[in-house]
Amino acid sequence: MFLTLPLLMWWGYKEVQKQVTHPQAMLVLGGSTSRLEREKFTARFANSHPNIPIWISGGSPPKTTEGVFRKAGVDTKRLHLDYEAVDTVTNFTTIVDDLQARGIKNVYLITSDVHMRRASVIGEIVLGSRGINFKAVPVPTGQSKEPVQKSVRDGIRAVVWLTTGYTGADEKKNKG
Repeated sequence: MFLTLPLLMWWGYKEVQKQVTHPQAMLVLGGSTSRLEREKFTARFANSHPNIPIWISGGSPPKTTEGVFRKAGVDTKRLHLDYEAVDTVTNFTTIVDDLQARGIKNVYLITSDVHMRRASVIGEIVLGSRGINFKAVPVPTGQSKEPVQKSVRDGIRAVVWLTTGYTGADEKKNKG
């Protein structure tokens, strides 16, 4: 009970904070299918949030991504495309310092609903380590959620990155 109360208070604080903060950017985790669900969803979402930049980590080739946004009427100058990531952990670790350097403290985190639990675990650790909060915006897929083991595994990898700079990803592409 002694540890439960502080954890519940911290969780409650984080939840309230998410409700009252206004994101300054969108962070989209790449990896959608050939149907480009994440890009199309984000392009529609961007139209209702016209004044914030869009960071996409991984995903479709630049011309394809830009075409989706252009077709939706979104100015492609808002896009910041990053292709350094090789997996979900590195989607965060390769971009978090750029977000922090630009003074971004709050983001919309956009990824597939099946992937959101794992992305949220990693985001709490990696983004949180730089004082960046997020509001989860899941892209509906109608599929079952990923196994919880993936969230645990990648949560551990995020903590390892936080303490050592090592992501556990392929060394040739690992920028930490």
